[in-house]
Amino acid sequence: MASGEFTRDQRYITTRITADGRDGYPVEPGRYRLVVARACPWANRAIIVRRLLGLENVLSMGMAGPTHDERSWSFDLDPGGRDPVLGIERLQEAFLKRFPAYDKGITVPAMVDVPSGAVVTNDFAQITVDLSLEWTAFHRPGAPALYPADLRDEIDEVNAVVFRDVNNGVYRAGFATSQDAYEKAYRQLFDRLDWLSDRLARQRYLVGDAITEADVRLFTTLARFDAVYHGHFKCNRSKLSEMPVLWDYARDLFQTPGFGDTIDFPQIKEHYYVVHRNINPTGIVPVGPDPSGWLTPHGRESLGGRPFGDGTPPVSDH
Repeated sequence: MASGEFTRDQRYITTRITADGRDGYPVEPGRYRLVVARACPWANRAIIVRRLLGLENVLSMGMAGPTHDERSWSFDLDPGGRDPVLGIERLQEAFLKRFPAYDKGITVPAMVDVPSGAVVTNDFAQITVDLSLEWTAFHRPGAPALYPADLRDEIDEVNAVVFRDVNNGVYRAGFATSQDAYEKAYRQLFDRLDWLSDRLARQRYLVGDAITEADVRLFTTLARFDAVYHGHFKCNRSKLSEMPVLWDYARDLFQTPGFGDTIDFPQIKEHYYVVHRNINPTGIVPVGPDPSGWLTPHGRESLGGRPFGDGTPPVSDH
């Protein structure tokens, strides 16, 4: 793009897995595999939601490694470099199985139909919503309402500006190829973070008094902020740890079952610093920052709120 602005390719496969199966893919336990990478913030959302809702026993999860080449995510963490359920080396194989001439991004998270080995969808924003709304028959007892009907409009409004200015905003700063484009994205990012700080100074969670889809979506960007975005993407007005309200908020979520236990800082850093050679030609991965600060007291309980609303925490899987 002439202006140097980064534009995300948002052409996703919009097929949905639904309770009524209207797109040809009904919700069924054991039929689908959620392919993710711990490194990826968009996939991290699905990992968190699957765990909060207790879908582990009905929706298996395949884990791609943190690095990949232009041909897509690969299963180099698995024995023999193959996903043990799908039997494939690269996620690309599942996309080509359904669309032999597929020419868009091979992205995680992706839902794959295990019997056919073909991808169903990689529409990350819809995947987490559908886990909440379409998979209710298989939610664990005490699963939280992450997308409650009475808050849905407000959640959608918050998600839209957070996506534009924060989730995607860090990429718009990091992948800008002109000074003007970078500075525009930088300003939008920190203006929105200031707005979020003001909002979260008065309430424990983004919408309502319990964790919702909105908190999941913001958290995965905040979790990567100091480790990656501050330096690698030049989002360096301040570190997350220097923004008191957001740092307390992020630690509150990190210490909540289902959030911090999905974060792998070594994989996160390896992904960004090794894969983005146009930004980091040496591929050297920074040693810091020290992650131990994530476990320090945050004091957010004083704002009230109930993390899981009328529900209960997920049972530890460790």
